[in-house]
Amino acid sequence: MVVRTQERPEPVQEFFSIGDVYRMTGLKPYVLRYWESQFKFLSPAKNRSGNRVYQRREIEMILLVKHLLYDKKYTIEGARRKLDEDRRSGELRHVARNGFDLEAIKMVERDLREIAGILRGDGK
Repeated sequence: MVVRTQERPEPVQEFFSIGDVYRMTGLKPYVLRYWESQFKFLSPAKNRSGNRVYQRREIEMILLVKHLLYDKKYTIEGARRKLDEDRRSGELRHVARNGFDLEAIKMVERDLREIAGILRGDGK
């Protein structure tokens, strides 16, 4: 007789280090620290060791800022104004989540292209 234990899902990670955020967003730590000085809503907490700890909502906002600056070609001041408009209209959380989803899709597409290249024998 086989006794099966109920599999428990892994707990959802609540906090992320700056290195985790770098790997998730592709943004170097110095860029993340600079953006903290430019966007008041980007202010991650610090743990007992003094290291930054980011929550999912902060990562969503980082990805939204990245989208505005890198894809939409906003200036930092323009991105601040756009985010203020979205906040005043009540759309900021929705827009930030969409940005997170868009970035996730881009990462999957990038991974699929890499896998396709490997299967074709391109190396990488």
